[in-house]
Amino acid sequence: MSAGAVTGLAAEARIARRAGLDAVAGGGDADSTGAKIKTLLARGASGLVSFGICAGLDPALAPGDLLLPRLVWQLTPAVAETWHAKVAAALTAAGIQVIAQGAILGQSAMVQDRAEKAALFGAGGALALDMESHLVARAAGIAGLPFLVLRAVADSAGRNLPPAALVGLDREGRPQLQRVILSVLAHPRQLPALMAVARDTSRALAALRRAAPVLAAVPPE
Repeated sequence: MSAGAVTGLAAEARIARRAGLDAVAGGGDADSTGAKIKTLLARGASGLVSFGICAGLDPALAPGDLLLPRLVWQLTPAVAETWHAKVAAALTAAGIQVIAQGAILGQSAMVQDRAEKAALFGAGGALALDMESHLVARAAGIAGLPFLVLRAVADSAGRNLPPAALVGLDREGRPQLQRVILSVLAHPRQLPALMAVARDTSRALAALRRAAPVLAAVPPE
């Protein structure tokens, strides 16, 4: 059985599935994500991957940068060492640049502004933040399975997110477009910032599309 990919966005899950991974989208909700991880395990996943976009905490990271961190900050176990090394080597061999070191921070809340990102980076030096990796690490530890994290930076450390970007997703990982439109109508000056977020998210998703087939070709171990 192939690895199971755990994402927040439905779009991320589609990328993983097209590459040959079993994938679920939790919509950024911890309870939903936990339930869907159990579904992956019940279907026989041989390993788990936290897969998708992330918010950069390290100011040196740019939108589209691909991360393959060695651990989830302050959690054990670390990612599967052999699997990590083989995926890193395969990505490099495919001409895909990847940062295969450092830590990622997982938490169940979005980070809105650059001051909070700077504080989180200063507290522990985690490269980036997402809303699934801590859940994947814990579930893999309980199940005794290997896990990895493969993330692409969408939101740089120096950005303040506009209100519409904080609306969130439904439990299937789809944008709540009506609420986004209402937010833009209420605060139209945020539109350029929202368009910049959309542009950089597209860059991150494009990086994931390139990397996903390489990841899927390396079995968990």
